[in-house]
Amino acid sequence: MKGVLRGVILWLGLLVLPVKAAAAELIPVGQVIGLQLYHDRVTVAAYDDILGGTARNAGLKIGDQILEIDGKTVACAEDVRGALQSSQGQITLTVSRAGKERQLRLSPANTEDGPKMGVFLRQGIGGIGTVTFYDPASGTFGALGHGVWDSEGLLKMTRGNAFEATVAEIKKGKAGDPGQLRGTAESPIPFAPLLKNTPQGVFGVSPHRWQGEAFATADYESVHTGTASIRTQIGTDQPREYSVEILKIYPETRPDHRNFLLRVTDPDLLRATGGIVQGMSGSPILQDGKLIGAVTHVLVNDPTTGYGIFIDNMLDAAG
Repeated sequence: MKGVLRGVILWLGLLVLPVKAAAAELIPVGQVIGLQLYHDRVTVAAYDDILGGTARNAGLKIGDQILEIDGKTVACAEDVRGALQSSQGQITLTVSRAGKERQLRLSPANTEDGPKMGVFLRQGIGGIGTVTFYDPASGTFGALGHGVWDSEGLLKMTRGNAFEATVAEIKKGKAGDPGQLRGTAESPIPFAPLLKNTPQGVFGVSPHRWQGEAFATADYESVHTGTASIRTQIGTDQPREYSVEILKIYPETRPDHRNFLLRVTDPDLLRATGGIVQGMSGSPILQDGKLIGAVTHVLVNDPTTGYGIFIDNMLDAAG
């Protein structure tokens, strides 16, 4: 989940493979996974506790995107390391800040590991989310039900990876203070590449990954208000279903992909999480024995209530 929208809603080398969900019958997964998405922008994430004065004195700020060092284009963190290794004393940084370019002069600190700028760099976004569906016919899986965004908009992913993860801690949600599933990756080795980051979800391919009963997908006309369930993982146990109620259905073509409003009614889930929390984005929603969509947003002022996306909208984005 990304952040608060208008203070009201919280939402939760590339290997080239075909991404295509058959959409006949899909396995609703509900399992938490780790996600790491990379792009071609290198930004300043934090100051080093010891060497940070070097960057501060030069005027380098957290959030600055490093465009060039001594006139050489920076497209990845390795470009920064290479430029520092070949530098002769002071360097000239070209950075982008609030949409404007500026140049800074910085004298790298000399360390046993070579010259350092005194900052930690970031080239992507990582976190946990929930897998919505797995297509056993194609190996395609979809997660989150919404895209991953950064300060520039929808993150233009150059590559990405999915990792096995576990829920280590639950921060219970309450009005005005959204909850969160805090997870950890079980292994530094990814189990699958991520191939698409879209407004309707993140998608990848992993042959023979998940097993379980496959469900038919519901069309727009068959989804209705009333009883439904979500499949999600809120601890170390396997995903299980929790009861919810569909309160309102919105147009299938709604641009923000908030296609229906739902409320958590399951006492177990309410006790454990307070409702919908960060990390549950992508939890599949089932109704009348069909997969109808995924959880995507939570109302900040009412964590029992949130939004979902229609499954057909996710499948269209998957390809």
